[in-house]
Amino acid sequence: MTISLADFISQFFSNPTLAITVILTAGVILVNGWTDAPNAIATCVSTRAMNPKAAILMAAVFNFFGVFIMTIINATVAMTIYNMVDFGGDSHDALVALCAALFAIVTWATTAWRFGIPTSESHALIAGISGAAIALQGGMAGINGAEWMKVIYGIVLSTCLGFCICRGFDRRNTQGFFRSAQIGSGAAMAFMHGAQDGQKFMGVFMLGIFLAQGQGNVTTFTIPIWLMIGCSALMALGTSIGGYRIIKAVGMDMVKLEKYQGFSADLSAVICLLIASLSGLPVSTTHTKTTAIMGVGAAKRISCVNWGVVRDMVLAWILTFPGCGIIGYFMAKLFMQLF
Repeated sequence: MTISLADFISQFFSNPTLAITVILTAGVILVNGWTDAPNAIATCVSTRAMNPKAAILMAAVFNFFGVFIMTIINATVAMTIYNMVDFGGDSHDALVALCAALFAIVTWATTAWRFGIPTSESHALIAGISGAAIALQGGMAGINGAEWMKVIYGIVLSTCLGFCICRGFDRRNTQGFFRSAQIGSGAAMAFMHGAQDGQKFMGVFMLGIFLAQGQGNVTTFTIPIWLMIGCSALMALGTSIGGYRIIKAVGMDMVKLEKYQGFSADLSAVICLLIASLSGLPVSTTHTKTTAIMGVGAAKRISCVNWGVVRDMVLAWILTFPGCGIIGYFMAKLFMQLF
């Protein structure tokens, strides 16, 4: 099942509930652009392989290709997110709960961005919709445990693979690549960011559309091309608005990177994200990239890593699931009372 652009526009202006859902989803995608997408280009900017404007343009282009190409090849990440929770039952209440979850995600992510902490919008998305589903169903029946386990697998994969692969890199293995290689790896990282995060938010977008149509039991769908283009454009806009705070935290404050280290971190993260995307595992691009950078720094010397910055990041990751989940839960309860 899918929806054409003409049908979507018609329903957007005739269905206020759908309009609110779309605006909130667009807000989440935009926030993802200024908090998650900068991770893709943080290394090539911090090592001065590229200037920020050129890197943002590159990220926008390859984000689109990532969304478009990977969705055509394998859209299982979008399906995992779509089926992770049960928003079935009354379609109106389900749509209200989804709106509450999206509002919670924007609130959490904007707060983290304000303090320059690269929290994961993927984790916030998963936590927010899970909290709202629990509120809607009145218990854990709103959670699909099998799909949630894929998140756990993804966290383990992104942490271990991202750190351990880079732990084995040294200057001798990357000396010949340097600047041009890092530009290529940065483009690949932007591609995989679109492949992973674009699918997650398009899955939520499609869920909102079906709920607004009163179709809460749709189990399979096809993502339309117009949605891929719109999602990529919003991510690019978000990156251009507020990306530098995250670029500085990831690419400069945590580890002082040289070009060969930036290339190593990008390559490791790309390998991890590609494996996860093909396997249908929803992993965090922030989590993957930052653990890869930690591995690069630790490969040279443990003291090269600013563990104070790492501590703040890890704390943000740990707090995201309960924090955003609780916000999603109570916002859903409040929204269902109000609307």
